[in-house]
Amino acid sequence: EQLHWQTALASPKEAGERMIISGTIYQKDGKTPAAGVILYVYHTDVKGEYKPTAAQKHGLRHGHLRGWMKTDAQGRYQFNTIRPAAYPNQRFAAHIHPIIKEPQKNEYWIDEYQFEDDPLLTQKDLQNAQNRGGSGIIKLNKNEKGIWIGKRDITLGKNIPNYY
Repeated sequence: EQLHWQTALASPKEAGERMIISGTIYQKDGKTPAAGVILYVYHTDVKGEYKPTAAQKHGLRHGHLRGWMKTDAQGRYQFNTIRPAAYPNQRFAAHIHPIIKEPQKNEYWIDEYQFEDDPLLTQKDLQNAQNRGGSGIIKLNKNEKGIWIGKRDITLGKNIPNYY
């Protein structure tokens, strides 16, 4: 009911390496912060699976590691989670799925968050990126507490077909 610019996807008991991703969502001009934009993200657990919790009724497709944020007046967003794992027995790099919902517009997906140090991220992946919303490839660094920190800024409408 009430969305904030920060959210936690993973509980403190969730297995995995802690990670914080933040950034700013900008208007189409790439300079003006976009307030009131909803960002929905979801990703796999440490086993590479989208598992719902026992109490979840609507988590079958996206699992329990998911959440919504609404940018503040400065266009900021932040989510605390764990570093996702790649799908089991597949060769796709680990990633986080993002969907944007602007006021008075239909939702649309942007390029997945992917991590430049992921050994499964190939040159072909990089060349095939559509840069929807801007590049989804982010650099992660560990802070003094051992938490992965990453930043991704997003530009509304960038490389989105039929964006108006």
